[in-house]
Amino acid sequence: METQALLCLTLAFLFFSGAHSITFTIKNNCPYTIWPGTLTGAGIPQLTSTGLELASGTSSALDVPANWSGRMWARTQCSNANGKFTCGTADCGSGQVACNGAGAIPPASLVEFTLNGSGGQDFYDVSLVDGFNLPVSITPQGAGCQSTSCPGNVNQVCPPELAVQGSDGSVIACKSACEALSQPQYCCTGDFSTPDRCPPTQYSKVFKDQCPQAYSYAYDDKTSTFTCPTGSNYLVTFCP
Repeated sequence: METQALLCLTLAFLFFSGAHSITFTIKNNCPYTIWPGTLTGAGIPQLTSTGLELASGTSSALDVPANWSGRMWARTQCSNANGKFTCGTADCGSGQVACNGAGAIPPASLVEFTLNGSGGQDFYDVSLVDGFNLPVSITPQGAGCQSTSCPGNVNQVCPPELAVQGSDGSVIACKSACEALSQPQYCCTGDFSTPDRCPPTQYSKVFKDQCPQAYSYAYDDKTSTFTCPTGSNYLVTFCP
């Protein structure tokens, strides 16, 4: 009896200490190296990996707690000079490959997750509210769950006033109108802080036309949030 009781206690400890986890497979389909980063929601410890390097055509598996909430993105045009790691887009400012609790500096294409949320559902989305740097998709591995993506390259149609240029003059990222212009009608603040007062703008429509399933501005919920029964694994693909 003591042996059986000890076994039950051990199994319970393993379950509640995070042995039950979800696997995210992060894949790089871009024709160049990227550096994905992760940020866990407030009040929850960061994942063991908050940043990694992925060569073109490779993937990496990341185990996260079944109740994890947070976001992922990918940095581009990164280098390590004089011992400091920096990136051309979506840098987290940590000076290292690991982001260590720092988020992406806009503009950045984000994938956002709340696992084991209301009604035993996972909630996930692709967000361009903080701008765009790379196409990305989320593919749930659970049966009957819908994929979502931002397949278009917003950089190719980015208005000049939102564009971020690389050293060669090419557009490497596209800012949100909120970040670039700092006006309440684009940020959904002040007199524009409710959905009925903050409709889509000509700028958010540029993002939406390229990526119909992604958040293009703060109140773009109806077409941009997806759910899947808790327990599914996920494939996150950059440049799908």
